[in-house]
Amino acid sequence: MRERPDEKPLSVQAPAVSESRPRRVLRTLGTLVVLGAVAGAAIWYLPAHLRAAAPADKPLPPRVSRAVVEDGRSIVKLAPAERRQIGVETVTLRTAQHREERQAYGAVLDLARVTDLTNAYASAKAQLLTAQARLEVSRSAYQRAKALGPYATAVQVETAEGSFRTDEASLAAAESQLRTLAATAQQEWGAVIGRAIVERSALVTRLIERERFLVQVTLPPGESVGTPPATAYAELPPQSARVPLDYVSPATRTDQRIQGLSYFYTVAGDSGFLPGMSSLVFVPSARAVAGVAVPEDAVVHWQGGAWFYRSVGPDAFARHPLNTDGPMSDDTFVVAGLPDETEIVLRGAQALLSEEMKNQIRVSGDDD
Repeated sequence: MRERPDEKPLSVQAPAVSESRPRRVLRTLGTLVVLGAVAGAAIWYLPAHLRAAAPADKPLPPRVSRAVVEDGRSIVKLAPAERRQIGVETVTLRTAQHREERQAYGAVLDLARVTDLTNAYASAKAQLLTAQARLEVSRSAYQRAKALGPYATAVQVETAEGSFRTDEASLAAAESQLRTLAATAQQEWGAVIGRAIVERSALVTRLIERERFLVQVTLPPGESVGTPPATAYAELPPQSARVPLDYVSPATRTDQRIQGLSYFYTVAGDSGFLPGMSSLVFVPSARAVAGVAVPEDAVVHWQGGAWFYRSVGPDAFARHPLNTDGPMSDDTFVVAGLPDETEIVLRGAQALLSEEMKNQIRVSGDDD
C-alpha cells in the first residue's frame, strides 16, 4: 500500500514514568494480601449460627443395610446405627384371645320427627288435662241441677247434662289422641325411645337439645353379634379417629341401602358427627379369636396389598402379608399363625419398605 505524500507517520510517546517489573509484582502481591485479610475479617464477624451452617467436611456414615433372600422371602438386615437412623421401633406382642369386632355402617339420623312427636304428645297431654278439668265442672253442675228437683227447670237440667256429655266426649277424644301419639312414638322409634318421648326423659331431652345424636348402626346382610354390646366405635373421617357410641335399643327399621340388622346408638354432640353423616362402625361381638393384635399404625400398603414387618433374627426384618378382611379387635388386626411372642415393627415400617425396595434394585443391578 502506498503512502500519500501529504501524510506524516504517527508517533507514540512513551509514558513519562516507567515502572520496573519487580515493583509491579510486589504491588500485586500486596493487594492480594490486603483482600485476603479483609475477607478473613468478614468471615470472623459473621454470626455464630451462620458460621455453624457452613458445610462440614465430616463424611456421612455409610449405608449398611442390605437385603437377602432366604426361604423365598426378602429380609432386610440393619446395623444398629442404620436402624436408629431410619427410626425403626419395635414391640413384642403375644398371642392371645381377642373379642372380634364386626364392621357395620352408621348413619346419624335427623331427629326432627322425635321433636315433633315429643311436642305433639306434650300438647295432647295438656288438652287431656283441660278436658278432665272441664268434665269435673260440668259433672258437678249437672249433679246440682238434678239435686234441685222441682226448683230447677227442665231446661236447666237439660243444659247442664248437655255440657256434661260434651265434656265427656272431649275427654275421650283427648285420651284417644294421647294413646295414638304414644303408639306412634313406639312404632317409629321402638319401646325405649318411644317411652322416652312419652315421659320426656333425660334421653329424649339430650337428643332434642343436641347434646347427643342418634346413630343407626346396620350390620351387613346375614351377620349378627348376638346381644348388642353396650359400646361400639365409629370412625370419624377424615382422621379415622375412633369415637365411642352408647347402645340404646334395637332399631325399628333397617337401612334400605344395606338390608341388615340395625341398632340405635347415641354419640356425643361435640364428637364431630352431624345429622346426615355416615361412618364405618365397629361392633364387638361375642366371638373371640386367637392371634397377635397388629395395630393399624404398623401396616404398610404396597402393590395393592397390606403388609407389616416382623423380626426374624437379630436386626433382621421380613415383610408379612396382612388380610385386611380378617378379624379385627379394638382397632387392631388379629393375625393367626404367628409365634407366641412376635416382635413387629411399630414405627418405621414405611422406611423399611423403602430400604427393601432400594436394596432389591441394587441387588438386581449387581446381578446384571
